[in-house]
Amino acid sequence: MIQSYERSTFKRDVAFAVFAVGAVAATSILGQIATYPNLSPWYAGLAKPSFNPPNWVFAPVWTTLYALMAFALWRILRVSRPSGIRRSAIALFLILLAFNAAWSWMFFWAHSPLLGLINIVPQSAVIVATIVVFAQLDGLAAICLVPLAAWVGFASVLNIAIWRLNG
Repeated sequence: MIQSYERSTFKRDVAFAVFAVGAVAATSILGQIATYPNLSPWYAGLAKPSFNPPNWVFAPVWTTLYALMAFALWRILRVSRPSGIRRSAIALFLILLAFNAAWSWMFFWAHSPLLGLINIVPQSAVIVATIVVFAQLDGLAAICLVPLAAWVGFASVLNIAIWRLNG
């Protein structure tokens, strides 16, 4: 009986991991489809502030953030007691992913720092709300999203500066 329970728990955890990694990977891929073709010449030709990181910084930062995001979602999915808070946490996280993917399309594909700015402000609010709700269920999951909040905060300032310089 115990082995059967452990096996079903393991299968459930693996299914949750596949879902979490798949959702985050899909978000990354959708963003990359909009971003990479527009790095040159469009993005390369924009005036940027002195604090703009070199392009090579973005891939390792986002890889790390996406890994932390998937881990955080996996931990929330594993919370054993289904509840309204858990459903809200998952819904907020999925909204966060939608904003994340949409930003690349609004900024890079549409060639519009203004549209990126229109996205990144509510995106930041959704990230903070997700951290708050995650903290009610799993402290480590919430902590895993703090670097995302910090990076998107920095990206917001960068987005504003690029918009102002190229307005």
